[in-house]
Amino acid sequence: MTDPTRKLSADDFAPEVPQLFDRYVHGALDRRGFLDGASRFAVGGVTAAGLLEALSPNFAAAEQVPRGDPRIVGATVDFPSLQGRGTGRGYLVKPAGTAPAGGLPLVIVVHENRGLNPHIEDIARRLALDNFIAFAPNALFRLGGSPGDKDKARDLFGKLDASKTREDMLAAARCLKSLPGGNGKVGAVGFCWGGGMVNFLATRVPDLAAAVPFYRPAPASESVAAINAPLLLMFADTDDFVNEAWPPYETALKASGKYPDTQHGFNNDTTPRFDAAAAGQTWQRTVAFFNRNLYG
Repeated sequence: MTDPTRKLSADDFAPEVPQLFDRYVHGALDRRGFLDGASRFAVGGVTAAGLLEALSPNFAAAEQVPRGDPRIVGATVDFPSLQGRGTGRGYLVKPAGTAPAGGLPLVIVVHENRGLNPHIEDIARRLALDNFIAFAPNALFRLGGSPGDKDKARDLFGKLDASKTREDMLAAARCLKSLPGGNGKVGAVGFCWGGGMVNFLATRVPDLAAAVPFYRPAPASESVAAINAPLLLMFADTDDFVNEAWPPYETALKASGKYPDTQHGFNNDTTPRFDAAAAGQTWQRTVAFFNRNLYG
């Protein structure tokens, strides 16, 4: 019998369980639907609820750069939205000290469909340690901000006005471009829902200097011709929902970023789907890509 105190790992899951979880995360299943589906794979003392808990993010356990790290300076800031619709809000992180002559490159970090959570804030801090100014806007700000509960956050996403949310992200890119201490070159990286937003930004921001969408479907085919930004596209091996959009996108862009033996969410070190080797490789390539396109 499985020890109930043992933390579950990816080895405890049948391949179908993470796929069910992805459907749950993206709204195709509710909680009951996931539990009913996962119960078929709950064996050896493991329950369906235990599988759900194990697959859910554990933000506190995965922090790499503490909020108070003296090498960086972070703050919550507001920015004016487009078309007079008030303000947006996000988390801005810079390297500590005076910016070099010519300024530092800037990167928008776009969260998953859980709002601006500690994991995404940590990614922004990681970028600041690599000498970028990072800004993570919160898409849920207009609805009161991220609630701190992943299920409540997912429910809030269903209430977002998609058009206004996209305009807020465009406003964030515009404001970041003119930020004091920056060099005016803006890149974008996003994960899941945020990867889709990065694809959108690439179609709407003509001078976006670099874009790295992680595991998210391609933008509409008719908008691909508008993309000027260099793209580094990150895909997982086991992620049918996303990868089915890849062939036509490949035809249009001739770009690749697929890594073997990985699942949707492989860069998120707060879940068992995290793949350290793939995440390390993709993150090194992401930083190198930004260095190549945002400096100089």
